[in-house]
Amino acid sequence: MTPAAPGVTPLHVAIIMDGNGRWARRRGLPRTRGHEEGAESIAAALRVCREAGIRYLTLYAFSVENWSRPSSEVRTLMSLLARFLRAKKQVLHRHRTRLRAIGRLDDLPARVRRELDRAIAETAHYADRQLILALSYGGRAELADAARRIARRVAAGELQPDDVTEAVVAAHLYAPDVPDPDLMIRTSGELRLSNFLLWQLSYAELYFAPVLWPDFREAEFRAALADYACRRRRFGGIG
Repeated sequence: MTPAAPGVTPLHVAIIMDGNGRWARRRGLPRTRGHEEGAESIAAALRVCREAGIRYLTLYAFSVENWSRPSSEVRTLMSLLARFLRAKKQVLHRHRTRLRAIGRLDDLPARVRRELDRAIAETAHYADRQLILALSYGGRAELADAARRIARRVAAGELQPDDVTEAVVAAHLYAPDVPDPDLMIRTSGELRLSNFLLWQLSYAELYFAPVLWPDFREAEFRAALADYACRRRRFGGIG
């Protein structure tokens, strides 16, 4: 790979949207209010992607670990997700953005899956940009699912064990046609990956924003892009 020169816009940005609950708690508001405000930050991120020419935006929306939260909160999050999918479709159309999803989607409640499938179908014809929601997602789960699919092919005689290369593993991930993220952003000041895109982030540039996700709007996103533009990506080579 050729290292990116300063000033190059990332093709793919991945974001860990962290801090909705803390944002609400600091204001004495219910946690749901933080999630609702966080949805507005998604719309802001889509605007920046259109303006900057970013073609892929992957958002960590709900992890496999999130199912262990109190059932009342999980139900609320699922209701908010269904509402978001209904309310924000016009935003996707406005930005000519195709919606996709990765994760163990069969775990989602039926009503949420219906809204998701409808939004995916209605935006499938757009080729300018893609918004990829990671739902019931975990990086380790993705790798385990890929390994399971590869093992089935080996057992069926379609592959030999020695044929399993990095390219073969990548081809069995949830969205093999999507290029790896160039830039990963995490909000709220936390400094960890939290089981997000463990394979795909191997050579991504990492940016940790101190602001909580509901406060991460256009200016904060542009600051992350400006920081990325000053970096030199070596991919293991000598710079």
